[in-house]
Amino acid sequence: MRELRRKDKQISMEEAQALLEVSEYGVLSTVDSDGQSYGVPLNYVYTDGAIFFHCALPGHKVDNIENNPKVSFCVVGDTKVLPSDFSTNYASTIVFGTASEVEGQERYDGLMKLLEKYSPDYLEEGKKYIEKLDNVTKVIKIDIKQMSGKKAPAKV
Repeated sequence: MRELRRKDKQISMEEAQALLEVSEYGVLSTVDSDGQSYGVPLNYVYTDGAIFFHCALPGHKVDNIENNPKVSFCVVGDTKVLPSDFSTNYASTIVFGTASEVEGQERYDGLMKLLEKYSPDYLEEGKKYIEKLDNVTKVIKIDIKQMSGKKAPAKV
């Protein structure tokens, strides 16, 4: 894996993980069987050192993951465009890992963590929703192999 080129912008692992925990969405990048890259924004949850997301049974990202489970995932937060400086303040985390479908208790736990993150005031309704759509939903887990983050702070 590559190392971060701009060491002066590198953030701690704790800061990179914190950004994963609070961000609302991230971009999953995969590669199809023809070598074409594919990036798709999605909702996710970071828990127990892994990333979980749900999706429909068929689809481009599922096909890509089945063909090549190596993925990257990134989030960007704390952005502010600085027009007069021709720059942007930001914090970002990028993850490299292996994606795979999970089943059983791990699958259910992933769905519950998503529910807790995005609909904490509707847990009971959410459990019913999960049961209703259970047979048309996959849960994918990204086992993280490498993580890094960086930040471009405001100029003083």
